[in-house]
Amino acid sequence: MPWRGLGHIFTANGQRAWMQSHCSMPFAEPLTGTYCRIWFTTRNKNNHSHVAWLEIDLREPGKILALSQRPALAPGFPSTFDELGVMGSWIVKKGTQNWHYYVGWSDGGAKPFHVAIGLATQNGNQLCRLSSLPILDRSAADPYFVSTPCVIKIGASWHLWYLSGTGWSTTPPAKARYKIAHATSKDGVIWKPDTNTRFEPTNEDETACARPSVIFEKGVFHMWFSVRGDTSPYRMAYAESSDGQQWSRKDNEVAFKNSPGKWENEMRAYPHVFDQAGSRWMVTAGNGFGRGGMGLAILENS
Repeated sequence: MPWRGLGHIFTANGQRAWMQSHCSMPFAEPLTGTYCRIWFTTRNKNNHSHVAWLEIDLREPGKILALSQRPALAPGFPSTFDELGVMGSWIVKKGTQNWHYYVGWSDGGAKPFHVAIGLATQNGNQLCRLSSLPILDRSAADPYFVSTPCVIKIGASWHLWYLSGTGWSTTPPAKARYKIAHATSKDGVIWKPDTNTRFEPTNEDETACARPSVIFEKGVFHMWFSVRGDTSPYRMAYAESSDGQQWSRKDNEVAFKNSPGKWENEMRAYPHVFDQAGSRWMVTAGNGFGRGGMGLAILENS
């Protein structure tokens, strides 16, 4: 069943002083009926990223009902793992509270950047860091960096799929390379990487796999994600698994029925797939890693 694009939602272009560009890593939080809050990452004039949100009616996705007046989460203190920027990635309901798994940016030294995964709790429209330290960073299992977490809880077990850096391209400018890895937890905070599960790119034009979005349904794990090459932009990909560890690629099942809009005609990236009001939806970032804005699609016959 193909996806049908419903068009552009929003482009950040100076609506706030800290919201000068980009709508990266959108995550849809269903509210009531067809109303939805979308969390996204935007950048200020210094290219430092902040977490923001807006609200829409899925029936009229281009009409913004509310937009955050201030960042829900801003860069951290100097010398912390998120001092240069924060990027929202995933939300999990923990009791009555929302846990926000996010990415922190810091100076990469000889390389363009370093990223690690942090956790924040939600208080109204604001996010509060669980700690000034990341909950997952580079290690023997992930020696370069970790990013773009997707977290789901099945029974008593927590599962994390995330981007694991594999190195950098050898020709300048340096391009990060990464694959999708898996980790487990008993509490959603302390994670044990699964070193046997590494979702590798499938060909030379895929040097990076990013932002997994996983749904567990009727005994099957469904993953939507982004892939790119060193010289090719992100495009959509899809895979299925019976155990969440070994995956089969089925990219043809993430085809779009209609032509892309101008805001996404070079890149579709960072999908988040969610169910609401009896349908399955997808929010994505567009050209330039979200500089073109973000948009909405619906699964046909869903």
